Amino acid sequence: MPIRQMKESSEQHLVIKPHLQNSMNPVQKPPKTAQNGKGPPTQEPQNAKLNNQTSPPSKNRGRRRGRGGRKSDQGEVFMRPSSRPCTAAHKPSLAQPAGAVLADIPNESVESGGNLCEMEMGFPSSSKSLSFAPRPGYGQLGKKCIVKANHFFAELPDKDLNQYDVTITPEVASKSANRAIIAELVKLHKESDLGMRLPAYDGRKSLYTAGELPFAWKEFKIKLIDKEDGINGPKREREYKVVIKFVARANLHHLGQFLAGKRADAPHEALQILDIVLRELSTKRYCPVGRSFFSPDIRKPQRLGDGLESWCGFYQSIRPTQMGLSLNIDMASAAFIEALPVIEFVAQLLGKDVLSRSLSDSDRVKIKKALRGVKVEVTHRGNVRRKYRVSGLTSQPTRELVFPVDDISTMKSVVEYFHEVYGFTIQHTHLPCLQVGNQKKASYLPMEACKIVEGQRYTKRLNEKQITALLKVTCQRPRDRENDILQTVQHNAYDQDPYAKEFGIKISEKPASVEARVLPAPWLKYHETGKEKDCLPQVGQWNMMNKKMINGMTVNRWACINFSRSVQESVARGFCNELAQMCQVSGMEFNPEPVIPIYPARPEHVEKALKHVYHACTNKLKGKELELLLAILPDNNGSLYGDLKRICETDLGLISQCCLTKHVFKISKQYLANVALKINVKMGGRNTVLLDAISCRIPLVSDIPTIIFGADVTHPENGEDSSPSIAAVVASQDWPEVTKYAGLVCAQAHRQELIQDLYKTWHDPIRGTVSGGMIRDLLVSFRKATGQKPLRIIFYRDGVSEGQFYQVLLYELDAIRKACASLEPNYQPPVTFIVVQKRHHTRLFANNHRDWSSINKSGNILPGTVVDSKICHPTEFDFYLCSHAGIKGTSRPAHYHVLWDENNFSADGIQSLTNNLCYTYARCTRSVSVVPPAYYAHLAAFRARFYMEPDMQQENGCGGVGQAAKGTRAAGESGIRPLPALKENVKRVMFYC
Repeated sequence: MPIRQMKESSEQHLVIKPHLQNSMNPVQKPPKTAQNGKGPPTQEPQNAKLNNQTSPPSKNRGRRRGRGGRKSDQGEVFMRPSSRPCTAAHKPSLAQPAGAVLADIPNESVESGGNLCEMEMGFPSSSKSLSFAPRPGYGQLGKKCIVKANHFFAELPDKDLNQYDVTITPEVASKSANRAIIAELVKLHKESDLGMRLPAYDGRKSLYTAGELPFAWKEFKIKLIDKEDGINGPKREREYKVVIKFVARANLHHLGQFLAGKRADAPHEALQILDIVLRELSTKRYCPVGRSFFSPDIRKPQRLGDGLESWCGFYQSIRPTQMGLSLNIDMASAAFIEALPVIEFVAQLLGKDVLSRSLSDSDRVKIKKALRGVKVEVTHRGNVRRKYRVSGLTSQPTRELVFPVDDISTMKSVVEYFHEVYGFTIQHTHLPCLQVGNQKKASYLPMEACKIVEGQRYTKRLNEKQITALLKVTCQRPRDRENDILQTVQHNAYDQDPYAKEFGIKISEKPASVEARVLPAPWLKYHETGKEKDCLPQVGQWNMMNKKMINGMTVNRWACINFSRSVQESVARGFCNELAQMCQVSGMEFNPEPVIPIYPARPEHVEKALKHVYHACTNKLKGKELELLLAILPDNNGSLYGDLKRICETDLGLISQCCLTKHVFKISKQYLANVALKINVKMGGRNTVLLDAISCRIPLVSDIPTIIFGADVTHPENGEDSSPSIAAVVASQDWPEVTKYAGLVCAQAHRQELIQDLYKTWHDPIRGTVSGGMIRDLLVSFRKATGQKPLRIIFYRDGVSEGQFYQVLLYELDAIRKACASLEPNYQPPVTFIVVQKRHHTRLFANNHRDWSSINKSGNILPGTVVDSKICHPTEFDFYLCSHAGIKGTSRPAHYHVLWDENNFSADGIQSLTNNLCYTYARCTRSVSVVPPAYYAHLAAFRARFYMEPDMQQENGCGGVGQAAKGTRAAGESGIRPLPALKENVKRVMFYC
C-alpha cells in the first residue's frame, strides 16, 4: 500500500476488507488438460507471452496495488516492469527508475526511509484496531467427499453464567488443595447458603454458577482434616476462611451471535466458563495435565524403562466453530513416574543392583537429577503416609549421617534416630538418604522407607528408547483411534454429568460429519533429458526412476571422512562409488574420484580431522575450494553430528552430507536417491519444480515477482531454564519457480515467541542510522538472485498458538512493513500472513473405513483433503489441509489460519497454492504434511541449536547467522550474543536440508 494512503488513518490501514475486491484478482483457471491425469498441461505458445510483455500495465492491476483506484505517481512507475507475465525462457529484469531501486547494499543508511516508516506507518499501538482477514467464501476445487472429525456438537445453554471471585486464607499453593476446600464448602452449604447451586471451580480464583447465588458477598469457615495423617492416630485439622464475591455475568447472547457469524470478536470469558464446567467432573476422576486427563485405569500402563511408564488419557477442549460450539476430544499419552519403592526406581534408573554395591559420583548425580521435585510418601510409619517433595540427595551414605536433635547441638545418627523413634532398622546404610524440605533445614529420609507417589507426570527429557516406547503406545491406526475417541465420549457420559446438567450443556455422542474436498496433485517438471520429463504424483508420492533433476549441479571436488570404526576403507569406498553413481543417474555431474583418499578419524577428534582434510584438499587443489564433504558417522554419535555441522558451516565454509553406518552397510537404492536429492539442493540445484510455476499459471504468484517466506521459533526443552530460543526465517530466492529457499537464524530471549530480528536499526558512527534484520536481508538477496524485487509477500508463520495470534501479527507485520520501507520510501508490497499449526487435536477420519477409494494404504484420508466448513472458525479465514499420505498412525492435518490478506486470495487460491507447494519439498519424493517454507524454517532453527557454543546455553542471546549477524549490536551494549555467522558460500544454498 502506498505510504501516502497509509498516513491517513491507522484504522484504515489495518482494517482493509481485502475480500471485497476479489473481482480485481480473478483466479486464473488453468487449462482443463492440466489436471485430468492424462497428460501434463500444455504450455502457451511462447510468442503469445512475449507479445503480452510489450503491452502496457492494465488499469486493474495498478488500481489493485493502489487499493481502490488511488495511485501515487511513484508507485505507478514502481509497478510498471512487474505487470508483464513471467516466462520460463525470458524473465524481464526490472526497469530501475531513480529512487525506485532496491538497495543492493545490505546495510544501507536509511535515515529518510527508516524514520518515515516509524513515524508514518500508522500501525496501531494496540490490537483493538486489528481485525483478522474474514473468510472470502468457501473452496470449490477438488473431488467432494464426507469425512468424520473428532468434534462433538455442544448445545449452547440458555442459563445465565455468573462469575464469583474466591479468596482462601491462609493462601494455599496447590490447585488440588484449593479444590478440596471448595468441595467441602459445597458439601456443607449447597442446600443452604448456595441455594441448591452446584458451582464449577477453576482451582484458583474463580467460581462459576448457572444462575445467581442468594448473596453477592459471603464469608465461610471451612475445616479440613489432613488425610495424609494416620488412620488411628490423631489427625491434623486446618481451618480456612473462604470469601465468595460476585464479579460479573457472562453474556451468552454475545457467544450466540459470534457462533452465528454476526460478531467477529470471540467472547473468551463465556467459552472459558463452559470449558471449566465440562472439565469439572474429569478433574475429580482423573489426573489433569494441561487440557488432558490421564489415568492408569483407562488402559494398562506400559513400561518405558528407567522407572517411567506411559498412561493413556484424553484431551478435551471446547471450541467455537461454524456448526456452533464443539467439544474436541482426542486420545493422549504421557510419561509418568512409576509408583515404585524408591530403591526399585533407582535400580531401574541405573540399570544395576544397588543393594550390594555403593554408588559412584555419576550414579548419585543421575539419581539426584531424576528425583529432584518428585513427591514421595513414607512407608515406615504403618498407616501414616506423610508425603514430601525431594529436594536433593545426601553426599554421604546413611551410616555416616548425623544431625542435631536439640538446641545445644546434641548429635544423633540417622540410623539410631529411626530405630529409637519408629522402631525401624535401616538395612541399606551404604545408600545415601533423600533430602526433603528446604536446603537450609533439610530432613533426611532413608531410600528404603520411601515410595514414589502415584500420578506424577515426568516433565524432563525422555531418552531415545523411552521416546520409541511411547510412540509405540500412541501410534494408532485411524480406525482404532476413532473407536477409542467414541468410547471415551460414551464413558464420560456427559448426559449424566451433574455439572453439565446444572449448566444446561448437552453434548452429542456422534462425531461431526464434514464435507471435505480432495485437491488434485500438481504436475511436476523434471529435466528434458530424462525419459519422463514430467510426473503426476499418485496418492502423495512418486519416485526418481527415469527422471533427472531439473537443475542438476556439478560436484568435481569432494572428500570423505570416515568417523565409524566398524566401516572398513573398502566398504566406505564402495558406498561413495554407489552414491556418486546415483547422483549421476539422477541428473548431477559427479566426479567418481575424491580429491584425497577417504580419511579415517575418531569422533573425539572431529575438529582436527575436518581441518586436516580441508587443508589437505586446499593444498592439492592449489587454492580451489572443496565443494562437498561426505562424512560417515557411527549410528549413536552423541554430539558428533552437531559439532561437525557447526565447524563446517560457521568456520570452514564447507557443505557437508552425513551418512550413518547402518545405511553404509545396507546401501539401498531408495536411500541413495534421497541423499542425492539432498546433495543437489545443498550444492544450489533444484530437484523439481511445479509445472504450473514455469508455465506461469499459479494465481497470485506467477503474475508479478512474489517472495514466499517461512518462519519458526524453536524453544529449549522443558527443564532448560536459560537456553535461548532460536528463530529462523527462510525465503524463496527464485521466481517464478519458488523452489529455492535461503535461510537466516538468530538466537533470542528464552521462550520469546515474537521474532526479534525481523527488522532492526542501530547507530553507526560513520553511516548514521543503519537498517538490517532478517526480512530486509532476504528481500535484498531475492533481488540479487532474480534481478527483480518482490511485489508480493506471502508469509507462512509456524509455531504460534491461538492466544498469540494478535501479538505475533501486530509485531511481525509491522516489522515486515518497516523492512520494506527501509529499502525504498514507497515500497509496500501487499502481504498475506498465514499461521501454520500442527500442534492441535483435530483429526479427520474416512466416513467409511471399508471404502478403499477414500483412504490410502494405512487407512488414512487421502493427501489433498481440505476442510474449510463446519469445524472451522465461524468468521475467520482458516482451513485444515491433510497434504501428505500418512504412513503410520493417524494423519494430523495442518491447520492454516490466514490472519492478514492484502493479496485478496480466494479460498481455492490459497488452499491449492499451499497444497501444491507441499509437493516441492526438496528432501524426498513425497508430499509433506506442512508447507515447505515453514518446514525449512523449522529445519534451519533446529540446525542453529548446534551452532551455540556450550557456554552460550546459559545466556539469552539474540543475533543472527549470515547477513542478520551483521546487524548485531556491539558486544557489551546490551548483553546480546549472536550465533556464529554462516560462511557466505553456505548461506546461499539450502544447507539445512
